Amino acid sequence: MSGHSKWATTKRQKAVVDAKRGALFTKIGNQIAIAARGGTDPAMNPSLAMVLEKARLANMPKANIERAIARVADKSAAALIEETYEAYGPGGIGIIIEVATDNKNRTMPEVRHTLEKNGGRMADPGSVMFQFSRKGVIFTESKGDEVMMAALDAGAEDVLDEEDGTTIYTASGDLAKVREALIAAGYEIKEAELKYIPNNEVAVEGETAEKVEKILDAIDDLDDVVAVHTNAA
Repeated sequence: MSGHSKWATTKRQKAVVDAKRGALFTKIGNQIAIAARGGTDPAMNPSLAMVLEKARLANMPKANIERAIARVADKSAAALIEETYEAYGPGGIGIIIEVATDNKNRTMPEVRHTLEKNGGRMADPGSVMFQFSRKGVIFTESKGDEVMMAALDAGAEDVLDEEDGTTIYTASGDLAKVREALIAAGYEIKEAELKYIPNNEVAVEGETAEKVEKILDAIDDLDDVVAVHTNAA
């Protein structure tokens, strides 16, 4: 399966740095508020449980988490809208951008401007999406045959042994089940999210690779963007 890229590793490293910034807490807060629509009890809402774990790993203050959950019941709060944009970047790479916004008339122009400023452009709906599959992605720093077998026994589709741990892919509907099974087996989960995984990757090198990293970082730094996916490798 495609999906293993230096960008995925860079994202994990970048998250450690970003955790010191309020911008990351805003992004996670939006994800919490959206997930909490399905119920505010994480024991009954796996999507919320996964985002809360992400907040914990980012050292997000408890008060921020509570405010994000309370937003569901706050009738005066602006409703968050989930949008997905498709784009092309340097070297012809495909980019999928997930946002959570209370004003898409602000967010879309910001995304478009950022793309165009960095050598990319918005794409027509469906023109990039067909190159990706929606999958659950779990990352643990544990390695070896035992974690691989535990993941496969729990229903994972694929397991990749990486330099810094193990990446596990699941069907989109099996993410919570596999995550819970691995936790029950004693593995610490560092990441568990739904992502768009490329069916085939586009190799980028040299100056193009630098441009790709720059545009992906610029998009990811926008406050309303909650996730960026690419087929760049």
